[in-house]
Parts: sequence; C-alpha cells; structure tokens
Amino acid sequence: MGALEETPRRLGNGQSRCPYCGLPQDRVATLEYDWVMLEPDMAPLAHTVPAEHRWIELSDGRVTVYGVCPPEQSQRCRIEHRLACPAQPLPDLWPWLTALRGENARQAERDDPEPPPLSEQWPDAG
Repeated sequence: MGALEETPRRLGNGQSRCPYCGLPQDRVATLEYDWVMLEPDMAPLAHTVPAEHRWIELSDGRVTVYGVCPPEQSQRCRIEHRLACPAQPLPDLWPWLTALRGENARQAERDDPEPPPLSEQWPDAG
C-alpha cells in the first residue's frame, strides 16, 4: 500500500470544443467513470436547476447527478454544455409545461383565429 495523500487525487479531466457551436466544454468523469461535457466556469445554485440536470462535483473530481429535492439553498452544481449550447435545441425540461403551451396555442387559434384591428383593440382614452 502507498502512503496516504493529503488531498484527493484528481482524475484526468480536460477541455474540448463543442462540435456544434465551437465553444469550450469541460470533459468530466462521472461517478460511473463515464464522461459528461459540462459548461465551463458555470456553477448555478442547485435549487434553480431541475433535479435530473444537477451535476455535483465530488472530492476526487468526478461528478454525479444530484436529484435531492429540495437541495440545500447554498448548494452549487454544474450543468451540461448541451443545455447552454446555442447551436442545439433546448431539451424538453418540463414535458407537462410544453404540452400545456402547445394546447394553449391551439386553443388561442380556435378561439380567435385573426386578431381585430388595433383601433378595435384599445378603447379611446381620450
């Protein structure tokens, strides 16, 4: 057995360019020793990020998804670069909200297919 290290050994992480937008992204090992591409220099408060998208850094440099709800108010997390990538479509983070927005759009079309002229929209404030 070797001598104990005073600080945990870091895994070999790196940075690469996103193939979609060309911006840098951090390549970080997960708890399962897979890799995830995270947004560099970004650590939002965990409670502002949906539970399944919170990546928490461990002491050895790996990250894991942190699905505890609600997280501690001061807890910081990382997010995947694909969520911030301007060249990729934003994933459907809240499917029920996307469905509601779609239904509201269809209802608005059915209820009022053509908006009235501006002169009829606003009363004369004289």
